Amino acid sequence: MVAAAFGSMFTVFAVVYSFGAFFDSMAREFHADRAATSAVFAITVFLYFALGSLTGVLADRIGPRRVLAVGALVMAAGLVLTSLSPSIWFGYLSYGLGVGIGVACGYVPMVAAVGGWFTRGRSLALGLAISGIGFGTLVGAPVSAALIRSFGWRETLVIQAIAALLVLALCVALAERPPVAASTDLRLGGAVRTRRFAAMYVNGVMAGFALFIAFAHLTPFAIHRGTDPVAAAALVGVIGAGSAVGRLALSGIAETLGAVRAFQATALLFSASFAIWLLAPSYPGLVVFAAALGVGYGGWVALAPSVVAELFGAERMGGTIGALYTGPGLGALVGPPLAGFLVDRMGTYTPAIATALALATVGFLPILGLRVSSRRGDREPG
Repeated sequence: MVAAAFGSMFTVFAVVYSFGAFFDSMAREFHADRAATSAVFAITVFLYFALGSLTGVLADRIGPRRVLAVGALVMAAGLVLTSLSPSIWFGYLSYGLGVGIGVACGYVPMVAAVGGWFTRGRSLALGLAISGIGFGTLVGAPVSAALIRSFGWRETLVIQAIAALLVLALCVALAERPPVAASTDLRLGGAVRTRRFAAMYVNGVMAGFALFIAFAHLTPFAIHRGTDPVAAAALVGVIGAGSAVGRLALSGIAETLGAVRAFQATALLFSASFAIWLLAPSYPGLVVFAAALGVGYGGWVALAPSVVAELFGAERMGGTIGALYTGPGLGALVGPPLAGFLVDRMGTYTPAIATALALATVGFLPILGLRVSSRRGDREPG
């Protein structure tokens, strides 16, 4: 099951996080500004986070296999349709829905399934599975940039569609529904009404705002400063490499330190990394920023399911994680287009980067008080 989850997340995130490699080509062909082009990515990310609340619940009820099979078909169809897109507006629908649904089906249901299979060693198992996101990010953007240089951006989307369909079909065959989890006295409705959930949700909104500014704009930012397009796309790969390290190392550390404390440490590193982008925008500085962001973001994503399990219990974990992940989706919907708007109007990336730094820092504050109560899943007052 861990292998199936790793492969699923590797594939869907290799596709979605390669968007920066397509950014300039799509903007030029459709005569679109940065705000309009960023919206393709923003809509996609919002949908996969928002729909995760639905696919997580579906996977709790019918198992991850059928959910993932649907996601594989929809993602492949969306990529092919986008390769035929006559306008940026068509891409909002084809790429946004196709890739958004594909990621929603390949992410939360598989995370929840792994969480449901493990009690001891859950953080490590989840870290191994979710490290697929990091490795997919490492490979997807630079490979896509090289393919675009050789074949064109439309042809590269078709290649992505074929590769995604084949790999996800194998993951469907390996996916297994977890055994019934132990009962807990806190259900989804109670979880979302607690202060702890609210703290994590606010953190997710702000983190999503900052993170997806980086994913959408880091590659075009580097190109704007004179970096070769493949080298610029490789910066997203560095984020992926850092996130893989963060997911694996910090998930292991969480077994002894505790998932909540490790989660807080990664959130601090995540927010602080944006200061590097603001203060050291040369290519070596961007490499350092991408690595630090990757470690912080990777640990944040890997540990969030373990924190959910510690705070609220493992039953109905898919639905709880899905509800939590609508927060980063909201941040992603606003962040990249707003950053593009600021760049279009001001002619510089500095205000957009400073905004990402400020909101990431604000988002860190609510989770400082998180702790695991003596009785897991107890309701909090108020």
